[in-house]
Amino acid sequence: MSRTLVRTGTAAIAAVLLPLTAVPAAYAQPDPDPDPGRGPAAVAPDPTALTREATAIAERAAAKHQGFKARSSTPATAELDRAVDAVIADGALGVTARVEAPGLTWTGAGGVREAGTERNVRAFDRFHVASNTKTMIATLVMQEVERGTWRLDTPAEDVLPGIFPAGVTIEHLLSHRSGAPRGPEELLLTRIEDPNSLEQFIDAVGQHYTEAEHLTAMRSVPWLFEPGTDFSYSNYGYVALGVMLEKETGQDLDDLLHRRIFWPAGMLRTDYPKTSHNRGPFLEGAAKIDQTGWRPLTDLDPSVFHASGAATSTTRDLASFNEALLTGELVSPASVDAMLPPRAGSADPEYGLGIYRVADPCTEGEYLYGHDGAHFGTQSINWSSRDGERQVTLAWTGRDYTGATEPPYDLGLLLEPMLLATC
Repeated sequence: MSRTLVRTGTAAIAAVLLPLTAVPAAYAQPDPDPDPGRGPAAVAPDPTALTREATAIAERAAAKHQGFKARSSTPATAELDRAVDAVIADGALGVTARVEAPGLTWTGAGGVREAGTERNVRAFDRFHVASNTKTMIATLVMQEVERGTWRLDTPAEDVLPGIFPAGVTIEHLLSHRSGAPRGPEELLLTRIEDPNSLEQFIDAVGQHYTEAEHLTAMRSVPWLFEPGTDFSYSNYGYVALGVMLEKETGQDLDDLLHRRIFWPAGMLRTDYPKTSHNRGPFLEGAAKIDQTGWRPLTDLDPSVFHASGAATSTTRDLASFNEALLTGELVSPASVDAMLPPRAGSADPEYGLGIYRVADPCTEGEYLYGHDGAHFGTQSINWSSRDGERQVTLAWTGRDYTGATEPPYDLGLLLEPMLLATC
């Protein structure tokens, strides 16, 4: 299925976007204490919340490992199996997990594939990887840099004229330092009458959205800061990078991903879908919007995220992707070295170009690299050591939107022993 938006070039995009004068001249500072209510703005009041939680767990695992001698803190596989049971008992709905390290390959699964059913999760089940897609998009961009199509300092306006404020570069978009708003809540609100209605929100995330609508929403609100001066996570920025890739190559993004990422990395069960239909065994998301329990989320349209988070995959495939990327199979070692260093200074997370780093629990002063993803009812983590030898990949379902002050389960019950198992 071709996208006429891309095939007709930037003129077709510009025709449906706001006039250039609608781009605010001033940059707005985000509300330091927002009150998002219970609707779309409440879906991710902190877009790096999962990253912060997981980073803290990695630091705790590192401290625990350093407090023990040799490998005495390393869990056995039986302990990892019990950790899966523990996080399910603590409240998570479904889990699929994988650890790879020299001398160890462990997979685990627990819970149910879909809320209200008795279909057990299996280790090979696919799931929405959400923002793990960003590392794949960043890899495609770096391939274009290697081909000489772009430079990291290429102005985004040179690729998509009339879309961006002055000064935004490709590197700014990759590293979330463009100042672009987060998204997609502004876009979802165009389909919702009551912004506090979670029922209307769930209906909205099942509808289709074009890339042009994403770009219009991106430009409909003030940008947050001058390009390159700060860090603010932006889904819109990665949707824009996807449009830029399609425009420059003349190919659909799913074709680019399959030819340049999925097949070379051996990701045989990974897809970039265009419909809400999930093929094969799938770990369906679930949300808690009231006290009646988990509600299945089975009709999520991938166009809500496009290039910022539409891919589906498995723990094995994600681990294969990280290994292929970090070992120089998808881009050159020089490009990998360019992607990894944090660009945001003291900002949390320590984000490079489509990838971030956390403390390596096994070696003081070293890091694990990868990404996480927070879909509406599914979350995931995919981290690897720099040499690609040690991998931790995890997906789980059940997100709480009731406004509870405490999380519905403790992710560290499973993630911490998984990290220690690689040491």
